[in-house]
Amino acid sequence: MSIEAKQLFMEEEKFDSTKSWLVSEINLIENNDKYLQNKIAALKKQAKGKYSEELETSQKLYDITHKNLQNYNEALSNPYFARIDFREYRRETESFYIGKFGLGDSKTGDEVVIDWRAPIADLYYSGTQGKAYYKAPIGVINGELSLKRKFLIKDNKLQDAFDEGINEIILNNSGEEENALIDEFLRINLEESTSSKLKEVVATIQKEQNDIIRADKNGALIVQGSAGSGKTTIALHRLAYLLYKYKEKLSGDDILVIAPNKLFLDYISEVLPNLGVDKVMQKTFEEICLEVLDMKVKVFTKDKKLSYVLEEADEEKIRYVTGASKLKGTFSYKKIMDRYIRYLEKKDIEVANIEVEGYTLFEAKEIKRLYGKDMVNLPINKRKDEIKRYFLLKLNEKINNILDKIDFSYEYMIARTKKTMEDGEERRKKLIELYNDRDFKKDEIRKKSKEKFNEYFVSWREIDTGKLYFNLFNDIEIFSEVSEGKIPNKLYEYMKEELNSNIAAGVIDSDDLSSMLYLKFKIEGIPEKYRFKHIVVDEAQDYSMFQLYILKSMANNNSLTIVGDIGQGIYYYKGIDSWNKVIKDVFEEDALYTPLTQSYRSTVEIIEFANKVLKKQNNSLKPAMPVLRHGKKPSIIEFIRKEEFAERVDRIVSEIEGLGKKSTAIIGRTYEECKAIKEIMKKYSSNKWDLIKDTNKTMILKNIIIPSYMTKGLEFDCSIIYNCNEENYADNELDKKLLYVALTRALHLQYVFFNGKISKILL
Repeated sequence: MSIEAKQLFMEEEKFDSTKSWLVSEINLIENNDKYLQNKIAALKKQAKGKYSEELETSQKLYDITHKNLQNYNEALSNPYFARIDFREYRRETESFYIGKFGLGDSKTGDEVVIDWRAPIADLYYSGTQGKAYYKAPIGVINGELSLKRKFLIKDNKLQDAFDEGINEIILNNSGEEENALIDEFLRINLEESTSSKLKEVVATIQKEQNDIIRADKNGALIVQGSAGSGKTTIALHRLAYLLYKYKEKLSGDDILVIAPNKLFLDYISEVLPNLGVDKVMQKTFEEICLEVLDMKVKVFTKDKKLSYVLEEADEEKIRYVTGASKLKGTFSYKKIMDRYIRYLEKKDIEVANIEVEGYTLFEAKEIKRLYGKDMVNLPINKRKDEIKRYFLLKLNEKINNILDKIDFSYEYMIARTKKTMEDGEERRKKLIELYNDRDFKKDEIRKKSKEKFNEYFVSWREIDTGKLYFNLFNDIEIFSEVSEGKIPNKLYEYMKEELNSNIAAGVIDSDDLSSMLYLKFKIEGIPEKYRFKHIVVDEAQDYSMFQLYILKSMANNNSLTIVGDIGQGIYYYKGIDSWNKVIKDVFEEDALYTPLTQSYRSTVEIIEFANKVLKKQNNSLKPAMPVLRHGKKPSIIEFIRKEEFAERVDRIVSEIEGLGKKSTAIIGRTYEECKAIKEIMKKYSSNKWDLIKDTNKTMILKNIIIPSYMTKGLEFDCSIIYNCNEENYADNELDKKLLYVALTRALHLQYVFFNGKISKILL
């Protein structure tokens, strides 16, 4: 509930005084900023392009102060969002104001506003009134928490404040709402309209979310999050927290975020910058693979493949497409690649002596021992480089040994000549000839030893990783050997033909990229540029086990945050259907699993409607629990004529706009259906509608038409499911998941249209 008027007045005064202080602080920082700019300009002029330690130091200092200036300016309209009162053991009670950025007084050194990521701020998110503690760098700080207050700030003014605990949401699905305690502050925030970009939520992070954000960095964290649980947002806030906590060891350059598609990358693009985080690499799995492989080709993405599967009528073709995709994502396929590597190793280990002019520099048996035993833990080419480096240290010694042998051999011939020939012209001529031969041979050995040495390793190292995968499929003897005959011949022929036709067309199937990358890593090693200190994988249920293994291998210390929802696993033929399998096979039992079952996106009515579909899926997931925010029940509407559908949708758009909301999405099952909807709306609707394609890199959330499989992670004020009939959404696992995804996008209103017989999944 709102605080008393007297307390609110005091908080308003505090808010105004903080803003006044901020204005003066910004002036000081601006002056310092200008001073450093001028100093840097003068030092650059003075240095004339040469290195200057003073210039480098000034530039680093400027980067810090300029970033502070940006943060202080942003904080001016909303310096903090919460207050806690905490009395440390044997000390007086203190009030701490918490904001998105830590704000300090440059004159006194006092911290006026605490950064939300600071250890003491944990009390705001996870502490309960009474005895409480938080973990600081110096150890556990015990004390008593007497107040948790949240501020509603809009239009540069403090409008209200609430003292109810931010975690104290009691869900009541029995309908007896008089016993339900609602977090009014959270409710107000959730009832806001959605936007075209995902937003930061530092003010409304819940305890279960906070535990994930502040979890230890070293080790894999797997989060099973229900639709609307905020798993993507929390994963990105976790990055901001880790960069704050480990700022001396971790920077944005050390982090990789893997998102499902380019549209989603645009949707999340503002979260990290809004939290003061920059330089984090954010890519799709396909993009990172192509970058590491240095390939410039078109990709047959997982979305395009799913679209093909949904729209193709030939069941045999679908079986081959899905069968190949499933196989390529398994650990069995990884084992085929491992056997292929061993085959290449066997072929590689058949080496000869390194020789020069009939003399042995290094014996084959020593090379085999180093390659096949002592250095077997290294990637193939790294092994060869290491053997070369090791031999290079001994090369001069080996050459000198050969030169000694030559000297010894010629000393014998010279001595024999002196002994057997009488002194005279012939003898002198013969001796000169022997000396010249000896010196020439030694010079040749010196010169040719290094040539032969380098030629040997250049020749031995020539494994073209770019062609390895294609060579495997186009050599039936090798493929049969490494696959051990376990892949049906027809499936092999299909995979081979598909791969070759793709190459000819300059296309690569996204399912082939993990194997190609794996082979590259095994042959060449993982480039340092692509070894990350932390990786976030979003919508992880859509990746195969093999793909997750590849990403794990790129993360130091298994430091990953993996978020997903098996209930939304629409890529049924390749994706994850059990986190237990991931923990066991990918992470070898070394991973922390945590569920997020609270849904903050939709109203109770929308979540309960979607949960009916979730319960019909073949999984053991606990249905999402909605925050107690009520609205209209989803409407199921039958339509017969296309113009009837468009007219009704126009009325819905007017309703949405009348409520002060702005985004409406018509969700079609497939892209082809969306194109047909676009034509209907173009002909009969009075509103303009944008069709979203899988190639879209940006999106404005107003009136859009979007395929069901592209809506994951997105949210709209109102969603409209087009034609949810028996034909479109049949009683099978894929359609149950597609429909569940579509039904969990709406924040406030939802409409389900059908033509003919309504889908049994909804009944």
